[in-house]
Amino acid sequence: MIWLVVSLVIILLIVCIILQMKIKHSREQEAEGKQLLEDYQKRVNEMEKLLKDYRSLEQNFDNVGQGYEEALMAFDKMEEEKQKVLKVKEAIEKQSNEVMAAKQELEETMLKKKNMIEQYAEAIKQKLDYTHPNAGNIALTANQILNVIDIEMEQPLRCEDNVMAQDIAAMAIQESGIQSYQKAEFKCQMVEEAQATMVFTNSKHAVRALVALLDNAMKFTAQGEILLLINVAGSNLEFCVEDTGTGVLSDYAEKIFEPYVKLNDFFEGNGIGLTVARSIARRLGGDIRLDTDYRGGSRFVFSLPI
Repeated sequence: MIWLVVSLVIILLIVCIILQMKIKHSREQEAEGKQLLEDYQKRVNEMEKLLKDYRSLEQNFDNVGQGYEEALMAFDKMEEEKQKVLKVKEAIEKQSNEVMAAKQELEETMLKKKNMIEQYAEAIKQKLDYTHPNAGNIALTANQILNVIDIEMEQPLRCEDNVMAQDIAAMAIQESGIQSYQKAEFKCQMVEEAQATMVFTNSKHAVRALVALLDNAMKFTAQGEILLLINVAGSNLEFCVEDTGTGVLSDYAEKIFEPYVKLNDFFEGNGIGLTVARSIARRLGGDIRLDTDYRGGSRFVFSLPI
């Protein structure tokens, strides 16, 4: 009887152990299934994300394709505009070349006319009989014509004459007619050092510059005297034209050399004499200035390198 009871107990224990193991196995399977379900859901979520990213990428690709097409159209339009600009540029360059050619032709024509006028004016001065009372006026008129065509010239003048200082002064005195000027006494003085001084210059233009200074002195000197002083200062030969005329204020010492500037409209002239005189002097390597320290009239200093 006891053995029967013991056997039943053992059987019950075995059944309990088997049930416990099945329950444990079932729970493990349930946990494993739950984990598999979670993993599956995670993969589904990842797939959905990948699909969403793919659709977004596809949309971006479509946008890029559309942008690329627009860029191509814009590029084609830019090429068309570029071709138009090139055509306009070619037309402008062609017109510019034509204008430059016409300008060069005009300059050559003007230079030829200028040279002809200079030749005629110089011929007139050479043929004048300076013993005639009106010879000086005619020579001054010829110089004024030369001044008009020479006012905007800037290139250096060709120096080709070895000439004495006294010869430049003598020709300028003759052409200006200042010796026959009745309103003021004219004097010419030369320091001893200048008497044997020779300069290498362009004598015709040097004479014209000095004539302009003498003519200016006559215009503004109604009485008193006009003095031409020839001096040597360092490496320069100086022609100083002094007068007892109205004078020039120091504030206008540079303005009077500007073209068409006249400080007094009551006097004859067109306001270019001093402009051209200084231009000639500088183109010969020298200069003309107003001595602002001089009192009692005006004093212009025309210098030429020795």
